[in-house]
Amino acid sequence: MSRPTTIVAAEAWLSDIPVETVRTDAVQAFLKQETIFVRLETSDGMTALGYSYTIGTGGRAVLEMLRGGMLDAVIGADAERPEAVWYSAFNSTRATTVGAITSLALAAIDTAVWDGRSRRSGIPLWMLAGGSSSSIPVYDTEGGWLHLSPDELVAQARATQERGLLGAKIKVGLPNPHDDLARLSAVRDAVGHGFDLMVDANQSLTAADAIRRAHLFAPLDLFWFEEPLPADDVAGHERLANATSIPVAVGESMYSVGHFREYLHRGAASIIQVDVARIGGITPWLKVAHLAEAYNVKVAPHFLMELHLPLVCAIPNALYLEHIPQLRRVTTTEISIIDGRAQAPSSVGLGIDWNHDAIDDLRVA
Repeated sequence: MSRPTTIVAAEAWLSDIPVETVRTDAVQAFLKQETIFVRLETSDGMTALGYSYTIGTGGRAVLEMLRGGMLDAVIGADAERPEAVWYSAFNSTRATTVGAITSLALAAIDTAVWDGRSRRSGIPLWMLAGGSSSSIPVYDTEGGWLHLSPDELVAQARATQERGLLGAKIKVGLPNPHDDLARLSAVRDAVGHGFDLMVDANQSLTAADAIRRAHLFAPLDLFWFEEPLPADDVAGHERLANATSIPVAVGESMYSVGHFREYLHRGAASIIQVDVARIGGITPWLKVAHLAEAYNVKVAPHFLMELHLPLVCAIPNALYLEHIPQLRRVTTTEISIIDGRAQAPSSVGLGIDWNHDAIDDLRVA
């Protein structure tokens, strides 16, 4: 039996990546991507890089969680055993689980573990994690922010359609639901019914308000209604799902596999939007994806398109990849989109070509 490839060193740091455009929704603005990087060195001399993120706050708390003991907990672990590494980190901080900061810290370690596994094997991540499909349909979010006027939304949606992408997401949650309806109607009239149109309320509504708006939106044939209610309101999502034909999409604000299990068991979600950073990394992300598969539910992950691309190509129940460019300041290549479908990266590792000098230039801690 060969000797295990152990983790011999680990470090973490924080780099702030500015947003490329103004991004607003019903509850917040996306000011910057606080990006938490983890670098692991293994006994075979390999270096692997993983990352996690927040959209403006909490990044230093995640960094402190890593530096305060979680990184030490994985030293000596076998880098070829992602479950063992993940639980070594998880067990070092049980008092703070399940929680957002802990899950984000776990993800930075876990993505580095998978980066190293792919590099050592020479197998691209999308194949190593399952290899279901070499491409995935893409929809755009960048042109649908809440501060944009109806005319701007229409122009953005038409441009997205002309680029060959297959759908677009519009933010909703204005105080008057008829204002939301007017914005959505303008876009639907402009793009027609052969183009998928999603809406996202960013947890801003009550169940009663969401049910009312779903009835108002019904004639527009929406592809999904995303995060209508706070993520901990499973019962409210269940009421909404039973009251509308619009698929209910949730997941970006959930931090445990068990939370997804509850939604799926109660029929409170029709589309799962698990976020690889917020769920704690690739290891639990794949568990959620396969759990959704067992319930015959599709997966369309939130944000992080570069990292989610190989993951959605790995699984058989992937639906869509969300297009929000955010890493161009710190990468040297972009994802390839052909006929509205993102192509799985053929390179090993996470499939991201990092610009390490740019990452260092943006380092803040």
